[in-house]
Amino acid sequence: MQWVQDPSQSNVDNLNNVRREASRHFRNKKKAYLKAKIEELETHSKIKNIGDLCRGNNDFKRGYQNRTNTEKDENGDLAADTYNVVARWKNYFSQLLNVHGVNDVRHTEIHTSEPIVPEPSAFQVELAIEKLKSHKPPGTDQIPAEMIKAGGSTIPYGIHKLVIATRNKDELPEEWKESITVPICKKGDKTNCSNYWGISLFPTT
Repeated sequence: MQWVQDPSQSNVDNLNNVRREASRHFRNKKKAYLKAKIEELETHSKIKNIGDLCRGNNDFKRGYQNRTNTEKDENGDLAADTYNVVARWKNYFSQLLNVHGVNDVRHTEIHTSEPIVPEPSAFQVELAIEKLKSHKPPGTDQIPAEMIKAGGSTIPYGIHKLVIATRNKDELPEEWKESITVPICKKGDKTNCSNYWGISLFPTT
């Protein structure tokens, strides 16, 4: 910001040099992105991977998207360092997702006559695994659905034992309650958190 405080010719020239370097940097990034996308599409076409080919084609049509590592804080000031950016996202989603004034809500105990759900069978676990959607990002366990599907008979057996143990304990493991929140920009200023909505990625298991 030297050119704002001291708009001398040398500082203006420095600013223009920085702008030219930034433009050159993003042009090179765009070229590298398009080249990598073309090679990726060619690979998917050769191996007849239609799903990834369609998704890659849609990404290619959208073109190169510049990513920003800055976010505005509550006062509208830009935060550029990692610590403040992460803190801003944490505070934003905490206010967006958490319920305030919980103590004011009256809790009513409700009794139902629903029958006890029977234990799931190993066959039902296998069916659930078969229905897992592929090409989806994993949650905190970092285990993609494709890996579970390719596990043969060993994986369903282990998951079935885990489900039964969890059911008998009548309490979910803490790891299953954790999720990764991914911000998705709806439209508008990408440095404004209010222009984002979040999706939660839970463990695949």
